[in-house]
Amino acid sequence: MVAAGENLKINKERLWDSLMEMAKIGPGIAGGNNRQTLTDEDAEGRALFQKWCEAEGMTMGVDTMGNMFMTREGTDPDALPVYMGSHLDTQPTGGKYDGVLGVLGALEAVRTMNDLDIKTKHPIVIANWSNEEGTRFAPAMLASGVFAGIHTQDWAYDRVDAKGKRFGDELERIGWKGDEPVGARKMHAMLELHIEQGPILEAEGKDIGVVTHGQGLRWVQCTVTGKESHTGSTPMPMRKNAGRGLARITELVHEIAMKHQPNAVGAIGHIDVYPNSRNIIPGKVVFTVDLRSHLPEIIDAMLDEFYEKAPKLCEEIGVGLETEVVGQFDPPAFDEGLVTSIRNAAETLGYSHMDIVSGAGHDACWINDVAPTAMIMCPCVDGLSHNEAEEISPEWAAAGTDVLLHAALETAQIQE
Repeated sequence: MVAAGENLKINKERLWDSLMEMAKIGPGIAGGNNRQTLTDEDAEGRALFQKWCEAEGMTMGVDTMGNMFMTREGTDPDALPVYMGSHLDTQPTGGKYDGVLGVLGALEAVRTMNDLDIKTKHPIVIANWSNEEGTRFAPAMLASGVFAGIHTQDWAYDRVDAKGKRFGDELERIGWKGDEPVGARKMHAMLELHIEQGPILEAEGKDIGVVTHGQGLRWVQCTVTGKESHTGSTPMPMRKNAGRGLARITELVHEIAMKHQPNAVGAIGHIDVYPNSRNIIPGKVVFTVDLRSHLPEIIDAMLDEFYEKAPKLCEEIGVGLETEVVGQFDPPAFDEGLVTSIRNAAETLGYSHMDIVSGAGHDACWINDVAPTAMIMCPCVDGLSHNEAEEISPEWAAAGTDVLLHAALETAQIQE
């Protein structure tokens, strides 16, 4: 029997080998991955993960949203499980570590427990949440959102991809629609390890990010309407250029975010220009404003300023503006007890660390609504993510997984 002291660490080489083996499934075109949710590649990645977990004596459950749950038994059959995990799906041009580190790091933690015959009072479950990325079926964190009661399952099943294929149909097609009712499971706690997807930890020279909060967000879809006309023959004073409305609002969003520093961000995301012709002044532009902060009052203040100023900017140049909120979640504050466990684990292991706010959404943000939750982050090179050039070091991966192991063992209670 081994206590969770400073010498208890995972097998760094085995973790890295697992990451590289998973990366062979759904390879990208530039060294990363294209393993989008509910594709054949997603199914292949799931099957490999299942194989590895079952080799460690874990049993599998799959719910009706395709969420995978691999269970290592505890000594107390009545104790609620401690969950670890993240997601295996990727962006179309994604990296090898976003999400995957959280799943395979959890697997490596269990492998280490088995190597050392460590038993815990609480069962330990590794979760692979379906469709975290939301790139094929919007929105992001779809299946964890249904699990937490944010979305209904029927609504989620009816999400369609760019080719009109339904989430529910594709889940059945790849053979990963389970029979367990989604959201039926109860959790003692959940821990999610993830790459930072930002530059702060690397810039500060820290091994571990102790995530205290997630950012809340509001996505506002804007439709600017002008008048299509010939770019060569329409006099400048007579133009109603919807593209100019986009330009003005783009600068407004930047100014609003800068005014509410630190830890507030804003940008224009998806843009569709109509008719998108070289010699036609745009008559309509549809785009999404993305505003985020970990403080609800800051999000509200940014939205208020946007709604006050954006219509005036459009009115001044003779174009119309319609807005609709198409995505939102409030900023989660992670469980203080779990956050302290993560901080203490980093201290015990001798890893440098700092408190950090997650700039991206994660499954933990939704699960935080139904169970105590916290996150661990490790650095990534230049903060680059959602890009095939995404990179981390084996040492960073191991440090994050070491902290995950220690926090999970403290939460699940080692049995002497």
